[in-house]
Amino acid sequence: MSQGPLHGVRILDLTNVLAGPYCAYQLALLGADVIKVETPGSGDLARLLGADPKLNQRKMGSSFLAQNAGKRSIALNLKHAGGREVLEKLVERADVLVENFRPGVMARLGLAPERLLAINPRLVYCAISGFGQSGPMASNPAYDQIVQGLSGAMSVTGSKETAPLRAGYPVADTMAGMTAAFAICAALVGRQAAGKGQIVDVSMLDSMLSALGWAVSNFLICGKPAVPMGNDNITASPSGTFRTATGPLNVAANTQAQFEALCRLIERADLIADPRFADRDTRIQHRVALAREVESGLAARSAEDWESALNAAGVPAGRVLEVPEVLALPQVVEREVVHRFDAIPGVDQPVAVLRAGFRLSDGEIDPRLPPPELDAHGAAILKELGYDEAAIARLKAEGAR
Repeated sequence: MSQGPLHGVRILDLTNVLAGPYCAYQLALLGADVIKVETPGSGDLARLLGADPKLNQRKMGSSFLAQNAGKRSIALNLKHAGGREVLEKLVERADVLVENFRPGVMARLGLAPERLLAINPRLVYCAISGFGQSGPMASNPAYDQIVQGLSGAMSVTGSKETAPLRAGYPVADTMAGMTAAFAICAALVGRQAAGKGQIVDVSMLDSMLSALGWAVSNFLICGKPAVPMGNDNITASPSGTFRTATGPLNVAANTQAQFEALCRLIERADLIADPRFADRDTRIQHRVALAREVESGLAARSAEDWESALNAAGVPAGRVLEVPEVLALPQVVEREVVHRFDAIPGVDQPVAVLRAGFRLSDGEIDPRLPPPELDAHGAAILKELGYDEAAIARLKAEGAR
């Protein structure tokens, strides 16, 4: 197994639930030594979240398991002087600290980023929050759905009849986590030239706006506000979700050649000569009528048959799958997107987690450790810092961990 491009990089993960843990998990997959700093007794709130109540009761909820493989856990009470002292010792040896508290929390604990950078000038300090560290909304609490709504994403999700709708997964948290991981890697590269670390300020709202793409740029550049279009593609037709004999099928006939190939496959070559569908603009103007004609042809065969036939003809197409179906796809299985652990401490059953969404030529990107029980590595980490058994016991007795 490759050690990974971030081998030798130590990251302190002070985050909870999703955006921060997802960020740190991506870095762990790349080989970083991620130390998860958790609240004694309770730990990351995600330990209590998931579809299996028994796992939640054991503080190993599936929401936690999904984002925390490859990490070591230590419990520290950052409201206690002894806990803060341990964290500062960890900072001395760390390359990155990532947290997702509301702005000002770390400063109130006496752990402001400026203080930690004074302890370790090479530290990359990444703060993930709903709205960033500045601006009139900076102190507002934020959850994924709040940011989905404020970002405009919900306003363009669904159809005219059903919008606004939230995405079916926490896209704002995930996008912020990915943005943070990208920014941290960039800051680490920049540190090589500058010789010093810096503060990385990641906003969930900013991250979502950056990812909204054409929904934003069409207004910024063309003055045209985005509108909800359901499963239709704003830039082309026929491009969207269509009914077949067995279920929905996504088809993206975005070019003239793709449109003509689609028409011939569904035995509707007459559509090519129809003046309503002569070019991209007229097809967009008459998308409802065109969709009706296309679906009449697609009704002859199953979604799976059409997927194969259309792709073979150079027309992008894909069935609309549920999660169990996509996990069983030969494509997903062959690329080993899922990594499986045997029974792990605190769970006593196999645990499957997702790998990163890319591959490197010098080796697989795998989590090197299973998701940890709370404080599973606390004593070992303290010994690495020079604490002996008596000192470790004293920290516990004093409530520092």
